[in-house]
Amino acid sequence: MSSFNPSFGARLLARDRTRFRLWAPGTESVSVEIEGVPPVPMRRLAGGWFEAEAACDAGARYKFRVAPDLAVPDPASRAQAGDVHDASIVCDPDAYHWQRKDWTGRPWHETVLLELHAGALGGFEGVRRRLPELAAIGITAIELMPVADFPGRHNWGYDGVLPYAPDTAYGTPDQLKALIDTAHGLDMMVFLDVVYNHFGPDGNYLGAYAPDFFRDDIQTPWGQAIDFRKHPVRDFFTENAIYWLQEYRFDGLRLDAVHAISEKDWLVEMARRVRAAMPAGRHVHLVLENDDNCARLLARSPARLFDAQWNDDMHHIVHVLLTGEREGYYGGYASQGAEKLARGLSEGFIYQGETSLYPGGARRGEPSAHLPPTSFVFFLQNHDQVGNRAFGERLSMLADPHALRAAMALQLLSPHIPLLFMGEEFGATQPFLYFTSHLTSELADAVRKGRRQEFARFSAFSDPARRERIPDPNEEQTFRQSVPQPDPVLGPAFTEWVTSVLAIRHAHVTPRLEGARALGTEILGPASVKARWRMGDGKVLMLAINLGTDPVPVAYDRLADGQGGQLLFATEGVEDAITRHFLPGPAFLAVLESSA
Repeated sequence: MSSFNPSFGARLLARDRTRFRLWAPGTESVSVEIEGVPPVPMRRLAGGWFEAEAACDAGARYKFRVAPDLAVPDPASRAQAGDVHDASIVCDPDAYHWQRKDWTGRPWHETVLLELHAGALGGFEGVRRRLPELAAIGITAIELMPVADFPGRHNWGYDGVLPYAPDTAYGTPDQLKALIDTAHGLDMMVFLDVVYNHFGPDGNYLGAYAPDFFRDDIQTPWGQAIDFRKHPVRDFFTENAIYWLQEYRFDGLRLDAVHAISEKDWLVEMARRVRAAMPAGRHVHLVLENDDNCARLLARSPARLFDAQWNDDMHHIVHVLLTGEREGYYGGYASQGAEKLARGLSEGFIYQGETSLYPGGARRGEPSAHLPPTSFVFFLQNHDQVGNRAFGERLSMLADPHALRAAMALQLLSPHIPLLFMGEEFGATQPFLYFTSHLTSELADAVRKGRRQEFARFSAFSDPARRERIPDPNEEQTFRQSVPQPDPVLGPAFTEWVTSVLAIRHAHVTPRLEGARALGTEILGPASVKARWRMGDGKVLMLAINLGTDPVPVAYDRLADGQGGQLLFATEGVEDAITRHFLPGPAFLAVLESSA
C-alpha cells in the first residue's frame, strides 16, 4: 500500500478493508454510509475526530452521515461518483503502474512553463496527446490550472470544493497519472495550481459539521477565510500538497493567492513539511502567487522554502508599456515605465516596500535584489491577466505585433523563469473568458455580482453599458469561445518563431543560470532598457529592449565589429542598426558578452 497516510478521508488498508476518518467538531455523531452495506457508526476521538474501519474495497461509494437529514461527500475524497454533491469513491493509490519509475524531476532553473486549462484542451487525455508537440517547442513543464472537483461541467477551477479529487469532467485519477507519466517520459515536468485560500460556493459542506474550518472575522474576495490557526485545518492542506506530489508524482505546485491566507507562518510550516516528505534526490518545486511580494519566503538560506513567485509586477509594467492601459492596478505602473521595467529586470520585484496605488495605497513588498533571477516567474499573459479582463482579450488583440514579439523575446531569454499561457505558443487570438457552470440561477447571479465588485476599478465592469456586453460566465458558449485554436496559416509560423527563441534559451541561457546575478541596467528611453547579468560561467548576458516607436541610442560595447560578444537574437531590423549604435523601435536584442 501507498506510504502516504493522510489524517483525512478513506485509506485502503488491505483488500476489502478501508479506514475512514473525518474531522467534524461541530457534530456529536457520524456514520459512514457505504452503498450496499448497513451504515457503520464512527468512533468519536479526541479533538473532534471520527474514525471507523469497514469491509469494503476500492471502488466502494460512500458518504458521511453528519446529521439525520444530511449525508455529505468526503472533504478528502480522492474521486467522486459524479459531481460535488454525489458519493465519494474509495481509491487504490497503487492501482496505476508507472512507466517512468526512475523519474526524479528536473532542476528549477531548467523550467519553461506553459499554463493550461485541462478542460479547454479536452481533459486529461487531450492534454496528454498535446505533450509531444509541446516538448518539441521547448516547453519543459506544463502547469495545470486547478483540477479539484468543482460544480458542473465547466469551471476555471478556482471554485473547487474537494481539493483531493480530480474533477470527473477531466477524467479519472488514473488518466491524470497517465498524463504525468507521459510527460515524464518526454522529460517534461508537470505542475499543479492548488487553491488553499478559499472553497467554492457550491458543494462545500464543511460549515455544517466543521464550522471551525472558517473564520467569521475575515473575508476574502471569494468568501469566508479559512482558519489556519487550527491544526487540523493546517494538516488538511499540507497533506493535500504532499498527496499531489507523492501519489500523483507532480513535480511542483503553484499556490494560488497566498496573500489571502492570514496565517503566514503556515506557509513556512507547509513548505518545510513538504520538503521533508520528499525522498533525497528528487526535484520538487513550490511556487507562490503572492501580492505581498514577500522576499523572505523566497530566500535560499538557511533552507529553501519556495522556489519562486509569479511576478505580477513585471507583467503589469510590460502590459502598460505594450497597451497604454492605466485602469485599476495598472495605475501603479503608469509613470516612469522604463525605470520600473529596469528595476523588475534587475531586482525582481518593482514594489519593495513603496506605497502602491492598488490596493488601497498601502506599502507593498520587501527588498528582493539579493535573490537570484530564477526566483521570479515572468509572464506576459496567464489565466488571471487574460481571463479577468471583462472580454478576455489576449495581447495578440491589444498590442502592436512587433512590440509584442520584442516583449516575448525579452521574456523567453531573460534569466527569469518564463511562463506562457496556452495558445500563446501559436499566437492565439481567441479570448480566454471567465466561465462556470453553476446549476442554480442564484449562484450564477452571485458570481456575476462578485466579479463586478472585485474588478470595479475597471470601467468594463463598472460602466453599465459595457457591463451588459460581458459574456455570461454560466453560458456554454462562454466556455467554447475560450478554447484556443491556431490559425492554420499564421499559427505554425508563430510556433516556429517561439521554438527558435526557446532553442536559444536552452543552448545559451539555461546552462548558465545557476549563480547568475544582475549587474545593472541603463535607461535608454521612456520605454527602453538595457540590462546585464553576470552568468554562472562568468560570461555576461546583455538584453536591450525598446517598446517605444522611436529609435534610441545604445552602446554595444562588446559587439562592435563582431568582437568580444556573440549575438544570440535580434528582432527584425536590429542587426542593421548595431554598427550605428541605436536600437529601433519596437525591437529587442540579446548578446552574450565574453566578460564584464
